[in-house]
Amino acid sequence: MIYGLYLSAAGVVTSAYTQDVIANNLANAETSGFKRDLALFTQRRAEAQTRAGGAGRGGSMAGATRSDILENIGGGLFAAPTAMDTSQGDLETTDSPMDVSVVGNGYFAVESGGKQYLSRSGHFTLDRNGALVLANGRDDRVLDKDLKPIVIDPRATVTIDKQGVIAQNNKPVAKLAFLDANPKQLSKYGSTFLACSDDLKSLPAASGMVQDKALERSNVDPAIELNHLMESQRQLEANANMIRYQDTTLGRLVNDVAKIG
Repeated sequence: MIYGLYLSAAGVVTSAYTQDVIANNLANAETSGFKRDLALFTQRRAEAQTRAGGAGRGGSMAGATRSDILENIGGGLFAAPTAMDTSQGDLETTDSPMDVSVVGNGYFAVESGGKQYLSRSGHFTLDRNGALVLANGRDDRVLDKDLKPIVIDPRATVTIDKQGVIAQNNKPVAKLAFLDANPKQLSKYGSTFLACSDDLKSLPAASGMVQDKALERSNVDPAIELNHLMESQRQLEANANMIRYQDTTLGRLVNDVAKIG
């Protein structure tokens, strides 16, 4: 194995992966309830480091061969599954009583394509039948505490309190499903939908509260993401340059040194 080429190639791949993650974050910087992704990596151990004993295990280097020394460099980086940053996004005040946001821990329950998901997006509206849906153009249903679609009178004034109780004409007519979940049990399904490994019926009530006439903005800070993007670009270019330098050196070794012999 040519260690330099392998490590530089791994660096190019991981930097490109980082840029893809950052680009997705930036694309959703204005998406209500979006949670940024974090690009993670894992170090690949060299072959000698996976075997018992030997210099590759960090033993004495006395009498070690060149291969033993190179094994201690490691085997490069691998991209790992992304992690989700669940930190609170800023609240943006609106004039719509159908807009709600989560303050603290908690998720709304929605139904899309016959499946149930969690979401932090509280940008709601009513369809022509009075069903409470997400204002995402797909009319995904918002669910109540019994995980049933919420249908209300579209002609009456709507208010939503901090517990997620929906009232019309000062009378409670429904209550939003407001659930808590371990972030480790959640995986992204679309920009704001989160699939949960557990049945939503088994999830406990959330400890946060609902804020009406407000939306939770994405927790993406474009300035920070752009800074990380530039750092990743510089790392990719550095590794690409190292590949070119090593390729040139190998070319000279094969074409020029061989002639001397």
